[in-house]
Amino acid sequence: MKRIVPGLFIAGFWLLLLLKGSILLFSCVVLIVVTIGCDEYVRMASGGGENCVERWFLAFVLAVPVAGICIFPQIAILPFLSLISFFILTGYFLFKYKSLEDGYLLFCRLVFGLVYIGLLGAHLVLLRYLPEGGIWLIVVSAITACSDSGAYFVGRAIGKHKLCPSISPNKTIEGAFGGIVAGLSGALFFAFLLLPVVPWLFLVFSAILIGGVGIAGDLTESIVKRGTGTKDSGKCLAGHGGILDRVDSLLFAVPVLYYLLVFSGVR
Repeated sequence: MKRIVPGLFIAGFWLLLLLKGSILLFSCVVLIVVTIGCDEYVRMASGGGENCVERWFLAFVLAVPVAGICIFPQIAILPFLSLISFFILTGYFLFKYKSLEDGYLLFCRLVFGLVYIGLLGAHLVLLRYLPEGGIWLIVVSAITACSDSGAYFVGRAIGKHKLCPSISPNKTIEGAFGGIVAGLSGALFFAFLLLPVVPWLFLVFSAILIGGVGIAGDLTESIVKRGTGTKDSGKCLAGHGGILDRVDSLLFAVPVLYYLLVFSGVR
C-alpha cells in the first residue's frame, strides 16, 4: 500500500497533465521535476559534500538544456544549450578545484549528469511539441511502466538466468523478455484508445526497441548508484525513492521515440 497509493497518484497526475494540461504547464512541470532530479544526481555524485547553495547551483546548471528547450523548443539549439552548461561547469571547477578532494572525478560525474538528465530530459519537452505529442508521451510512459512491472513479476516467477549480475543481481533475462512483452501490450492498449490513426507496424517495432532501451536506462541508473554507494536517488516520492528512480527508463526511452517519429514521418 505504501507504494501503490503514491504510484496511482503519480500515474493519475501524469495522465491528467498530458490529456488536459497545456504545453506550457507541461514544460513547467518537467523543468521542476528535472531540476529536482538534477539535485538528486548532484547529491549522489558529490557524496553530499557540496553545501546547499552550490548543490542547487550545479543542479540548475545541469538543467540548462531543459530550461532552454522550454523557452525555445527547437532541436537545433540543444547542442548549443548543452555547450553553455558544459562551459559553466568548467568555469565552476576552475574556480573551485583547489578546495575539491577529487575534482576530476566529480567533474566527470557531473558532465555525465548533464548528458544523462539535461540533454536526454530535454526531449520530454520536444516530444510534447510534436503533433499528438501528449498521446505519444502516454504511450512511451506505458511502455516503460508496464515493462518495469512485467520484468519484476516474470523475473520473480520464472527468472533463472541473470541479465547483468555485476550491475543488478536481481534482473534476469526471462524478466527482461517478460518486460518487453508487457511494454508492447501497454503500448498497443493506449495507442488503440487514444491515437486516431494507429501505425501498427511502427508501434510494434518502436515498443520492442523502447522496451529494451528502457531496461538499459534502468541499468544505467544502477551503475550510478553502485558507483556512488547510493540505495535510492532520493526520498521525495514516498515508497518510490527519488525522481530519478522513477524516470530512469523514461530518460532513455523518450529520445528514442522522438527520433523514430521525426525520421519516420509518423506523427
